[in-house]
Amino acid sequence: MTYGTLPGDYPASSKWLHWLVAICVLTTAVVAVTMVNLVPEGPTQDKLFVFHKSLGVLILILMVLRLINRLVVGAPAPDPTIEPWQRKASSAVHGSLYVLLFAMAIVGLIGHSLFGAATPFFGLFEIPPFTPKNEGLSDALFVLHTWVGFLVIALVVLHISGALYHAFVRRDGVIYRMLPRAFGGGV
Repeated sequence: MTYGTLPGDYPASSKWLHWLVAICVLTTAVVAVTMVNLVPEGPTQDKLFVFHKSLGVLILILMVLRLINRLVVGAPAPDPTIEPWQRKASSAVHGSLYVLLFAMAIVGLIGHSLFGAATPFFGLFEIPPFTPKNEGLSDALFVLHTWVGFLVIALVVLHISGALYHAFVRRDGVIYRMLPRAFGGGV
């Protein structure tokens, strides 16, 4: 199977899904911090909450597609020059990001349903509440959602740090396996 123009390159579908999820996660993190700290409360904060919820649903959809993509097209073998401990750390970070992004989106969706409200998706449709209303449990899930969010951001920073380490310290070309052609990668 050919993955692109570079040896060990990820398939184009994997690259697209990676970068779409990355953009959504970084955007929703900024939106989340902004919306909870916005004073005074009002229409701007309400719009940010709607945007945050829509992004959360989109992240869930994209993560389902990423999982299917990974199962169908796979991933190239790890670069053989990387130390075994680094491969294990990389696998742990990637696996944790997959699990936590699914968990965060699902917990947010369930928490919103328990609150008794429909979850919007960019004005295209709404996911109606699918649980009995329980604001106490909803509040607890939103606290969990927040803490998982902090953990996701910590792992994203670790992931980006690892990519930059490979790009600027090791200069081993590993970063190019996931970059689109416009940025020096294949495909």
